[in-house]
Amino acid sequence: MKNRKQRVELMAHLISNRCIGSQEELAKLLADEGFPVTQATLSRDLKMLKTTKIPTDRGGYMYILPDSNSLRDKLLARGQIKMNANYQSGFISLTISKNVAVIKTRNGYAAGLAYDIDMSNTPEILGTIPGSDTIFAILREDVTHDKAMAIFSRLLPLDNKLYNI
Repeated sequence: MKNRKQRVELMAHLISNRCIGSQEELAKLLADEGFPVTQATLSRDLKMLKTTKIPTDRGGYMYILPDSNSLRDKLLARGQIKMNANYQSGFISLTISKNVAVIKTRNGYAAGLAYDIDMSNTPEILGTIPGSDTIFAILREDVTHDKAMAIFSRLLPLDNKLYNI
């Protein structure tokens, strides 16, 4: 019997490289590779990998893995490194209205980008609410539009992208 580490590594590889829409589909792929699993084991492994199911443009769903690195997250939270504006490639546009910023992303990228924004510990951003392709970022009430743009220019690749104030 093959070990859990190998199975989980294979799961991560399959999820990263294929459009897998159900546990049954993933279980079959694992079994084909010599890793038969029960539904309960598969659920535990998916939870451990922190997978998310997102809608696809074809009306179905697919699993994705979080795009995070725990060491990078810890350094971001401590302010020891700055978020690289080119790190998140899914950014499309930014619109700011009063104290709410609406950030559009490619489908499936919102959660990862919202997480990065939250981990930046920027005091002017109270928090984010991600969907599949949209993020609502709530700003402190005293943040001006110019200040908001300065903040988001550090967090998002705003050059050559759409933004509205």
